[in-house]
Amino acid sequence: MLPSRLPDPIPPARHEIAASYISRLANLHGLGISTLWTQTTTREPSGGMRRIVVPERLAALTGRTVHELAGALPELRDPQPDWAMFRHQPQPGCRRCDAKHPGGEVTRIIPHHRYVCTRHQIWICPSDADGHTTRLDALPEIVQAQRRHLRILQRHGWAITYDAVLTAILICGQLWSLPESESGEARHDWVRRANILIPPGTAEATFSVARLCAAVYPEAVALAPLFASPYWRQQAQETTWNRRLFNAEIARRLGHPSYCYKTHDNDPISHWANMIAKLPPLEPIRVHDQEHHLRKPALRTSTRLAQQRQAHAFDPSHRAGEPLVTHRQLATVLRRAWDPIRRHVLSPKGSSYYQL
Repeated sequence: MLPSRLPDPIPPARHEIAASYISRLANLHGLGISTLWTQTTTREPSGGMRRIVVPERLAALTGRTVHELAGALPELRDPQPDWAMFRHQPQPGCRRCDAKHPGGEVTRIIPHHRYVCTRHQIWICPSDADGHTTRLDALPEIVQAQRRHLRILQRHGWAITYDAVLTAILICGQLWSLPESESGEARHDWVRRANILIPPGTAEATFSVARLCAAVYPEAVALAPLFASPYWRQQAQETTWNRRLFNAEIARRLGHPSYCYKTHDNDPISHWANMIAKLPPLEPIRVHDQEHHLRKPALRTSTRLAQQRQAHAFDPSHRAGEPLVTHRQLATVLRRAWDPIRRHVLSPKGSSYYQL
């Protein structure tokens, strides 16, 4: 018989999904996970197969208030949060933070602006599906970039910040794939960080796109305010003189004194200024789906094989940004980069664009 109240009602972790919390409660008390899940959920009113958590049942089982549970579990909040501001797929967070939550792995739905656990200096986005932890002890500039990222968020809001940072990561990945003369001094920092995160001779075991993303993250956060700012977006489109101001600022932030406007779109920054700066930012193309509440990050076989090929050929000094450019984390801005006009026109009616 299931208890009406658990003897050890551990608290949920921040931004933990309800299925993860209930699973940990079941493990701690020696109960069946599916049984406890059934006790705390009910079928959705529409009559489908999906089950939704009943906050009052979970509160009675744990002895915690609904308000307290909802503060940690986004799925229990009323009204529901704006799911677009969270990553669509639940994932583990910082391993050291999660260690204080017993009962098994903590699976969270993390906001788009959280890339680093600044307390423990651990990279958490995009997560490594193989469970590897990327420590940043030797790279404090990545931790500092997370703090600057949060300041951009405070100034511009989550939607513009999301678009600007992903755009900047995409551009850094594209620049890292160009010859050295076209990517500036930042390239040397990317190579240096890559050699720390993926030590030479260990790529077969340590290579991941998450580590490449970490390598370019400081420069991406340095560029992001230009892509988020109405002023700089306007400067990128305006007269020749204004464009020179924009180019000079790009050159300063990338350590690329010889950077200049190019008429061809092989330069990703010129492509952004010519085609994308005039468009409103995009929302994520994938949004968290509570129906698949137990889904965890996992690499498909084809993706794993592709990553193995990339690891075998990895050279931080030669086209190293290519695996990053095609990563699913950048899907929203990558689609727009390929066809910005059509992507804008076909956006769903009523989308909540943030006009600049």
